[in-house]
Amino acid sequence: MKLPQLLRRLLRVIPTDRRSYRSPTPWKTRLHGLLTVAVWCTTLGLISVSLFVLYAKSRTPDPESIVSRQIKESTKIYDRTGTVVLYDIFDEERRTVVSWDKMSENIKHATLAVEDSGFYEHKGFDLRGIARSLLRNVERGYGSGGGSTLTQQLVGNALVGREKNLTRKVEELILAIEVERRFTKDQIFEMYLNQVPYGSNAYGVEAASQTYFGIPASDLTIAQAALLASLVQRPSYLSPYGSHVAELMARKDYVIGRMFQLGFITEQEKVSALRESLAFKPKSTGLVAPHFVAMAREYVVQKYGSDIVSSGGFKIITTLDAELQKKAEELVAKYAVINKEKYKASNAALVAIHPKSGDVLALVGSANYFDTENEGNYNVVTAQRQPGSAFKPFAYAAAFAKGYPDTTVLWDMRTEFNPLCPANASAKKDSNGQDCYHPQNYNGKYSGPVTMRQSLARSLNVTSVKTLYLAGVDTTLDLATRLGITTLGDRSRFGLSLVLGGAEVRPIDLVSAYGVFANNGIRSPWGMIQKIETNDGTILEERHITQERVLDAQTARLVTDVLSDNNARSPAFGVNNSLVIPGREVAAKTGTTQENRDAWVVGYTPSIAVAVWTGNNRNQSMTAAGAGISASGPLWNAFMVAALRDTPAEAFVKPDPVITNKIMLNGSYVSTEYPQPHSILWYVDPSDPTGPVPANPGNDPQFLNWERAINP
Repeated sequence: MKLPQLLRRLLRVIPTDRRSYRSPTPWKTRLHGLLTVAVWCTTLGLISVSLFVLYAKSRTPDPESIVSRQIKESTKIYDRTGTVVLYDIFDEERRTVVSWDKMSENIKHATLAVEDSGFYEHKGFDLRGIARSLLRNVERGYGSGGGSTLTQQLVGNALVGREKNLTRKVEELILAIEVERRFTKDQIFEMYLNQVPYGSNAYGVEAASQTYFGIPASDLTIAQAALLASLVQRPSYLSPYGSHVAELMARKDYVIGRMFQLGFITEQEKVSALRESLAFKPKSTGLVAPHFVAMAREYVVQKYGSDIVSSGGFKIITTLDAELQKKAEELVAKYAVINKEKYKASNAALVAIHPKSGDVLALVGSANYFDTENEGNYNVVTAQRQPGSAFKPFAYAAAFAKGYPDTTVLWDMRTEFNPLCPANASAKKDSNGQDCYHPQNYNGKYSGPVTMRQSLARSLNVTSVKTLYLAGVDTTLDLATRLGITTLGDRSRFGLSLVLGGAEVRPIDLVSAYGVFANNGIRSPWGMIQKIETNDGTILEERHITQERVLDAQTARLVTDVLSDNNARSPAFGVNNSLVIPGREVAAKTGTTQENRDAWVVGYTPSIAVAVWTGNNRNQSMTAAGAGISASGPLWNAFMVAALRDTPAEAFVKPDPVITNKIMLNGSYVSTEYPQPHSILWYVDPSDPTGPVPANPGNDPQFLNWERAINP
């Protein structure tokens, strides 16, 4: 029967005016018409539903793509052991994908109990659940939810989205059936537990377990698993860090009860789980070692790009020692408070490396990273600061390498180093308008004849400038650069003040350069990354330690021998100073800049080198009492004691003895041949210290001033 005929018959069946009621159509004819309409409506409805289903199916993705899809997995930065997470880099989803065997049976049972107890019986959908959902939707309005199996939730989250409309629900149902046909139940369940959101940006059971309890998903107890399963339906509302913890706990107890009803746990296990007291991991910024992590993250992002780093699931193993880092942060915070009160120094920084490998073991860039009001996120460890006398060992190393022994005698007397300025006057400018230069020692006093060993150990300024002159400014700059100082590019800025800290350095470069002395002249550049892996275990890069000899072993050992000689430094620092670690051989050097803006201690053993800086981020001066050893010494000492605890004592390799009969080099400044004291320039050509006495020493531009210092 065609549609026009159907309409005509329908018009005959349906009464149109009052007369039709008085003259009714025969009841058989009317019944036939109604049945015909019903058949056609049913047919049209079935066709419409079929077309809608076909339309919905045409929009659904391939069910196989649930495996091949790109799952966003957060990148994690670990300590050197690969077990302590320092930072979780994520875009919107913090996730760690784990295999089926790395998931506790408890979380599987808890999830089944509260989300889909018939999961292992149905084929992807639950008719009774759908009926209950329809009833709720009728009662409460469409979108009230419920009725979805684990499979439907999985495809909803992973493939079709969570938008609440009829088309999406049909797509979800179709895909659920297809997924069930193509994958095993365990495979589907594993994908679900790696996909589902648990709140606090934690996606998947491993991220949730680590976020809330600080343990892997394989170790979840019954009560912990029940709590995580309770979060799935309303993760934000029921957050353990929110205001509905009582409701969360009630739902957790309900889940435990369901687990017992379904036979997943015994009554004794139920009772024990209900009594278990749950301790949540404190909610934090997710940052451990923030200055270090910021440096590591910057390196990885620059190399691989921010998008892939935030969602690519990289595993970054760093060089950081988590225990040393914790101690460093505690001590820096403690002494920053002390130094602010005693010396008006509100900030401090510390960096420790392993000299043989160059591994950065601990790094604290400021006293409190989160104190933004005082620029706590500013990383002093990578900033350029004047090192003061902490630069002196490079000049002495250059002199030792040139042939000057540590017994070389220099006159610690007031000396004018600008040859055009009067030797013993207090002029400020020479005839050309250039500054006169006559530095003083820190205490304003002079010691007369001292050896280079005594000069370096006591950190005497005048004799250190003379040592730099003898070694050569360019030679010293070359050596410092080879040792790892990276900030000495514009050499036109540097003169004899270089040895007193006239060049800015980065603390991390400075401690690395001292590490060369600790490692007998071999440089291992500092590094922070041991290994970077993708989420499938592919190694993108791995640290290979590169070593290079940049200083002969004898010179390095001689510098170390001087810096570890407490007897030599005692006249300036006292016997019981903070550079001494009882029972240990340690080498150390202090540094203080002009106007007391920076206080340093840099020191080392054969297995660790540590630099401590104290000052103010905005470059304000400390008090005069805040010299290097006063402000930074106690912090450096406390950290070294902690770092060396439970480690075997190590001894430095001693340098070979340096034997010479040449006056001024052998520790003597007078002899039978020369009873009158003279400066070293009377006896030595700076370019060839062990060679013959210069025929005309007066040719040296410094000669007259150095001579007048001792023979006015």
